[in-house]
Amino acid sequence: MIKINLLPVREERRKAGAQKLAVGLAATLVGALAIAGFFHWSLLNELAEVKTAAADTQRQIDKFGPQLAQVEEYRRTKAEIEQKLEVIERLFASRAGPVHMLDELATHAPDRLWITHVETSREQISIKGMSLDNELVAVFLTALNQSPFFSNVELLSTEAKEKEGLKLNAFEISARAAAPKARKAVMKTAAVDLGQ
Repeated sequence: MIKINLLPVREERRKAGAQKLAVGLAATLVGALAIAGFFHWSLLNELAEVKTAAADTQRQIDKFGPQLAQVEEYRRTKAEIEQKLEVIERLFASRAGPVHMLDELATHAPDRLWITHVETSREQISIKGMSLDNELVAVFLTALNQSPFFSNVELLSTEAKEKEGLKLNAFEISARAAAPKARKAVMKTAAVDLGQ
């Protein structure tokens, strides 16, 4: 019988397998490192592009910084001017308000009705007067309700009085001042006594 020693062949196959495994592992490692290097390189390029874009954006911001400051200054100035114009409009309306109010009272007061006292406090108006009868007071109330310068016109009281032998009706009316436009006139506290 012939004996063949297969141990060296097995040993060589094992060494060849180990070499193939080592070459495969080395190739896998080199491939993984190459892929990782590629991704690292691409991320570095993207980061560099982002930094460049950020620097460009910052340069543009710095370039337009003085113009932005001017725009903010213009906005502040515009707001101040608008506020001053609003104050001027309010002052103008409050200056003209009492004149229009007294004109409306004189226009709408019927014959045989006398206004003896007008008092204003901001937008609230108190009117006192005398008339020959209650019907004239009702006509006066209706006329004031239709006027664009008065709102919430209410009769507070009527009272029969005798003055110099005449029987008269004393009345008191409450109303609110209203501007014919959307804005209401701001009126300072004032009292006008027209005589009794």
